[in-house]
Amino acid sequence: MTAQPPAEAVDVLDTSQAGPAAVIGGSMRVAAFAIGTLAGVASSALLLRHLGVVAFGRYGAILALVAIVAGLSDLGLTVVAVREASARPAAERESILRNVLGIRLVLTIIGVSAMTAVAASAYPRVYLYGVPIAGLGLLLQTVQDNYSVLLIVSLRMRWVALLDLVRSLTTPILIAILVLSGAKLLAFVAVGVPVGLLVLVLNVWIIRGERSLWPAFDWQQWRRVLREVLPYSAAVAAAVFYFQMAILMTSLLASGHQLGYFTASFRVIQLLTAVPGLIVGSALPILSRAAGTDHSRLGYALERLFEVSLIIGAWAALSIAALAGLAMSILGGPAFHPAAPVLAIQGVALAGTFVSSVWANGLLSLALYRQILLTTGVALALSIVLMIVLVKADGARGAAIATAIGEVGAAMLGALVLLRRRPSLRPRLRVIPRVALAVAIGSVPLWVGGLPSIVRFLLATILYGGVLAVTRAFPRELDALIPRLPWKHRVDPS
Repeated sequence: MTAQPPAEAVDVLDTSQAGPAAVIGGSMRVAAFAIGTLAGVASSALLLRHLGVVAFGRYGAILALVAIVAGLSDLGLTVVAVREASARPAAERESILRNVLGIRLVLTIIGVSAMTAVAASAYPRVYLYGVPIAGLGLLLQTVQDNYSVLLIVSLRMRWVALLDLVRSLTTPILIAILVLSGAKLLAFVAVGVPVGLLVLVLNVWIIRGERSLWPAFDWQQWRRVLREVLPYSAAVAAAVFYFQMAILMTSLLASGHQLGYFTASFRVIQLLTAVPGLIVGSALPILSRAAGTDHSRLGYALERLFEVSLIIGAWAALSIAALAGLAMSILGGPAFHPAAPVLAIQGVALAGTFVSSVWANGLLSLALYRQILLTTGVALALSIVLMIVLVKADGARGAAIATAIGEVGAAMLGALVLLRRRPSLRPRLRVIPRVALAVAIGSVPLWVGGLPSIVRFLLATILYGGVLAVTRAFPRELDALIPRLPWKHRVDPS
């Protein structure tokens, strides 16, 4: 592999190669993520047993506080940078990326400082030390995220996948080393620092000579960028609170054990929520270019993304329900057995995330930032109300129910808002009843007592996939990858 882009890299978004490049690139990122996740599961099992329920809850809460800073310091600027760099001429890209980097660095430093003050006033002393340590890792990742935009826009996803793989493998390796050495809580919080430095150095090597690595502090351009993306930034802030609020509200409204159960299940879901972003995010440069030049192409791409995301999301929810007990037993042992039903419920939230990411990226590609804010704001308000009621009533399980309702609601509202503004993008809904039937039949093994978790998962997957194949639910692009079966020669009545 060579680090320099081919001569036609700038124009690839306008060619017929863009779609295959995005599909292959997205697949590579998902594969890298899967490898990293397997390593992460092993290290998480060590970490949960090493820290115990209460300490692991604190670990998750510290990372949640820094994750809020990450979202608020990003304010959607990285995604907007991808959109702007995709839609604008190549000559304007460097200025945009350098100024976005400058904005993000300033906001990250301010955010970490503010959250450290919050930790000092409202949490035990370990939070006061943990937040700035994790914040340093966030600062390194902030710079690296900005450098990787150039790779995403030029659809050099193999390099992006490599960076993902290095981060996702290095993190669990360091965690495992720390567990074996008997390290304390703060050492695990600090893992993001060496990992962030390693990935940053590798990213710099890949893009060397292609752009300036220094941030820019052009106030006029800062003001223009911030003014244009302010509604979207507010939506991102709401989304950050939406995903992390569940942990924080559980920490305030429920017992330490309930926090530990929810944090353990949430950690599994948090790993998996990266998958929708990898799949749909790989197509964002294409969506952004099509939004300005070809709405027919945009509608086609969104319909295919919706079908694929719904199919994968429903299967993910079904699989999590089948494997929740086994997953918690492996990760935390008998002490975390009560977290299994919590994880199963959060699988529904993951399915909602798969679908909502499609409509969110559709709105983003059209620069409908205010509509994104509306969708996210309503989902956040709904979740807050549900959290207040359900966490007090049912602890970790109540928090999971609130999260699931909020995510499914966000997916439905996102579709309604997008199609209200752009009716021409309305997709065919033929896949919905077919997926619903597949889920109904695939869930039968979940209700059969005495079956091992793996057997439940395999049976559910076979039944689910079989119904989808028989009903021709797979998009043509995926259908072509399935071996020829007798029913594939029949005429699709739709």
